[in-house]
Amino acid sequence: MSTASAATARGPAARPTATPRHLIAVLVVVPVLAALALWAFAWPAARTAPHDLPLGVAGPAAAADRLEEQLDRQAGAFEIHRYADEAAARAAVEDRTVYGAVVVAPEGIRLLTASAASPLVAQLLQQQVTQRAAADGTPVTTVDVVAAPADDPRGAALTASVLPLALAGIAAGAVVTLLGLRGTRAVAALTGSAALVGLAATAVAHSWLGVVTGNWWAEAGVFALAALAVGAAVAGLAALVGTAGVGITAAVVMLFGNPFSGVSSAPEMLPEPVGALGQWMPPGAGASLLRSTAFFDGAAATGPALTLAGWAALGLGAVALGARLKQQHVRSGPAPARELSPVG
Repeated sequence: MSTASAATARGPAARPTATPRHLIAVLVVVPVLAALALWAFAWPAARTAPHDLPLGVAGPAAAADRLEEQLDRQAGAFEIHRYADEAAARAAVEDRTVYGAVVVAPEGIRLLTASAASPLVAQLLQQQVTQRAAADGTPVTTVDVVAAPADDPRGAALTASVLPLALAGIAAGAVVTLLGLRGTRAVAALTGSAALVGLAATAVAHSWLGVVTGNWWAEAGVFALAALAVGAAVAGLAALVGTAGVGITAAVVMLFGNPFSGVSSAPEMLPEPVGALGQWMPPGAGASLLRSTAFFDGAAATGPALTLAGWAALGLGAVALGARLKQQHVRSGPAPARELSPVG
């Protein structure tokens, strides 16, 4: 009987039978994943508060000492930086060394903020400084040194850009993996798609919505690098461990990278060590780099740029390594069986 006839005789392949173990696995795994996702997203949001938030203080020594002592009463909330005068404090805000600065002057207090760095932090500083000054009857004047764009004063659009970039990177890495692209072709597909994502994202965010206002091409580079960091990581791990790498990397980026990014507030507003951990992941590093590029002329951009470049380099390196290992496996496969000649 031929192979086809045998297959027909046997009928369609039997489907695997569900067992009680499968049911138990579903009942256990799904709630655990739901609880993990809820913890990752809700816990940082529920514990939002300043943790060693960099804040400048300037003015006469006696007055500045008294103000610093008052701020230190909120243990662990602020990391105080002292400056000689208002000009030095303003420069520190513009360089992203501090989120704001309190300047004590004879006529009252001048609060320097940077809503472009974090509208939430700027609002928090204004509330806390105003409350403390009201107790002494001291007038407070607030100056927004680096203001958020008029089209996005609360930073909502910038916050919303993190998830689409992560999804674009995950999609690119998954498609490269499922299409079986390896080596140079995979690297070209990942970098090319990331470049197009950067151009499209900048066209929307800068040219259309006006929510980022820096150098157009620099912003396009940031968007592209953020997408490439995720896409390369997804494809790289998949090249080494198989298609499961797509799910693993996507889960890490979505469950931890996105909620730990601090883009809606600031890394120092998240519980420790979540804020610091988030800055070592593509969403957090991408958001910080975009703020520096779009609003601060590149100030404090080196760290997040190196983080994204590191993810991209490691991911692309893993893609190349996976292709090489695959070739070696094929070459070292079992040799074809030789036909034995009859004896006699």
